[in-house]
Parts: sequence; C-alpha cells; structure tokens
Amino acid sequence: MKCGNLRNAALGLAVCGMVLSSAACGGGFDGRQVRQSSGPAALRILIGSSGDTETTAVRRAADAWAGSSGNTAAVTPAQAIAQQLGQAFAGDSPPDVFYVDASRFADYASVGALEPYGDRISDPADFYGNLRTAFTHDGRFYCAPKDFSTLALIVNDDLWKRAGLSGADVPTTWEQLTSVSERIKAGGIVPLVIGDTHDRIGAFMMQAGGWIISPDGRRAIADSPENIRALRYVQTLLRNKLARFPQDLDAGWSGEAFGKGEAAMTVEGNWIEGALRADFPAVEYSVHELPAGPKGKGTLAFTNCWGIAAKSPYKKAAISFVEAMTTVDQQLAFARAFGAMPSRRSAKDAFTREFPRDTSFVNGAEYARGPVNAPKMESVLADFDAGLQQLARTAPETILKRLQKNTQDALDD
Repeated sequence: MKCGNLRNAALGLAVCGMVLSSAACGGGFDGRQVRQSSGPAALRILIGSSGDTETTAVRRAADAWAGSSGNTAAVTPAQAIAQQLGQAFAGDSPPDVFYVDASRFADYASVGALEPYGDRISDPADFYGNLRTAFTHDGRFYCAPKDFSTLALIVNDDLWKRAGLSGADVPTTWEQLTSVSERIKAGGIVPLVIGDTHDRIGAFMMQAGGWIISPDGRRAIADSPENIRALRYVQTLLRNKLARFPQDLDAGWSGEAFGKGEAAMTVEGNWIEGALRADFPAVEYSVHELPAGPKGKGTLAFTNCWGIAAKSPYKKAAISFVEAMTTVDQQLAFARAFGAMPSRRSAKDAFTREFPRDTSFVNGAEYARGPVNAPKMESVLADFDAGLQQLARTAPETILKRLQKNTQDALDD
C-alpha cells in the first residue's frame, strides 16, 4: 500500500500503516485544500462519538464557543476515527481538533502529528496526574484529557443476597475476593466474570506492583515477579471456576453476562451503567473500588484527549476551543448529557454529589494507570491478549516471556 506524498516519511508510516491500521490512505479529512489562517478561525473537529447524545452535546458546546468567539466550529462524528485520521494525515489535511485515544497517543506524538499545547491550558495541574501522564511524551504534556473512565467492582445485589452476603462482605483484598468467591460458588452461582484482555486483567498486574513498560517508557518489565504473581492469581481464579471469561457464559462481554444474572460480580468501567440501564433495567447493583493486591490498590484508566493538529493554521483558536470544552461547568454538562466523568479534580465534588454511584470510579483516578504509553504497541498488546485468553491452561511465565520480548523489540525499533 502506498500512502501518498507525505512531508514526513515516519509520519506516513505511522498514520498510514501499523499505527492506524487504515484500510486506505489518501483522500484526507476534507481533501487537499488551502486553508487561510487570517480572519476568523474555521475549526474542523472530528470526534469519536458514543452516539447521537454525545454528538449533540459537543455540537451545542461548540456552537456556544463559536458564538462567543466570533469563529466557527464544524463538529463531525467519525465512523471509524482511527482510519479517518489516518486518511486525513496522509492527505495532509488533518482536522484542527480531534479525539485522541490514550492507547494511540504515543503513535501520534512520536511522529510530530500533535501540537504540544497542554501547558497552555488554564490550570493544567487540575487535571488528574495519571491522566496528564497518559498524554505526556518525552516530558511534554501534549493535550488536555477530555474525560475518563476507570474499572471498578460491580456487584449484583440480588445474587449477593442469595449467596447469604451483605455489604460488609464486599471484598477489599485479593484474599477476601477469593474467600467470598468460594462462598458464592458454593451456592451454585458464578462468582466473577472478567474480560480476557490486558485492559481488564492488567488491573491485577498493577495491584501486584507490576506493569508492561518502565515508568520512563524505555524498558520492557513484562516478565517481572510481580506480573507473574498477578497472572498466577487470576489463573487460580479461572481454574477453580471462581472467575469465568464472558465467552464461557455465552456472552459477548462481561456487562452482558452480568446483566443476564450469569455472575455475581464483574470488573468493568462506568460505561456498564448505560448498558445495564438500556438492556437490563431490572438489575439492581452496587459499585465498589477494586480489591487491593499485594502492593495496594490498582485500576486502569481509559481516556481521550482533545488533540490539536501540529499543522492546524488555527492553533490559537483551537486552544481556546479546548479551553472552553474543559471548564468545570462544561465537563459537568457533558457528564449530564452522556455520562462522561470530568478529568479535572476540581469537578469531583460536584460530580459525585450529582452522581453518587460513580464515586468509586472517580476515586480510582488517584491510583489508576493509563494505557501503555509507547508507540508501535498495538500488535504487541493484541498478541498479549491472545495469550491471556489461554491463561487457564498456559503458564504465566510463558505468556509474559513472549510479551517481554515483543515489547522490548517494539521499544528498540
């Protein structure tokens, strides 16, 4: 596949090939057109919307900003944002502002596709530190976190009571999770359903004190004793039928199995609330922080930032737009519209007063870890997930040794 005449060959490789897995490059977000930077800004904004509600909310906020600033802002919901951004960069005509998933951030930042404006936003320290880290590359804070989600322990209240358990039995440690799961299993109920990928099982790695790459992002640390301990623990849960993967329960994901009453607990993000409300409204449930492991609490954060294209002719206006999108009032308005959790610490109290069930999710922000912050890791992590799907019958050391090699090879490339 040939991706057109790019100014930067490295950028072309990143956005046209391995990084964005684009089916076809070229064409661009809005074609190869000359855009003037004089006069009012005409911002083009590409969002990976969760649905009509989010699109409407962002458009309403964009219209308000445009009306007060004298600029224009055209918001387009992407059909497949990774592919569309790949085509836009390949066509040398990226949108001015766009959602950037934390799992892809390093791919963009490492090839100069993003404007590093993060420290030019008002009070950047007000964003949760772990979210800032997720969007930091080579020591520079690139882009403002839009919102975030974390993982928590979701408990089916009816199945909990049926197993003879009370609120005092909600597990806060691995040992308690094992003990309560044994009690649930003894009553003929599946204790826990958990996704079979690193973005669920990785929380246990954190709780054991492990992770995939070193804090400086330069070394693979995947085959550490901490990670081995974490995978052995999850393996024990699986082998003893204290935990099951969704496919074992004829479900597409953990939320479906939980909603159908197939398991008493699951580990999921706050997106499960909307899914249960839509598909399983009769299910009564409670939300709790994940049990702590040998090294303490740990969860994973999932977030997007407001990326600004390095080639945008309207960078000043784009930063003004992001500023408006990340005020406390606007983040709370987004929370009411489509359930997004504010990325600013100063919004926490107001948010949890209005949405008390989300308190455990928000509390996780203080100790959560974002996705692996290194380029060229997408295929490495997909291979890791394939190994995790065989965890019940494969030695953790084997899975992690492969991850170690693949990760170090990607970092050395």
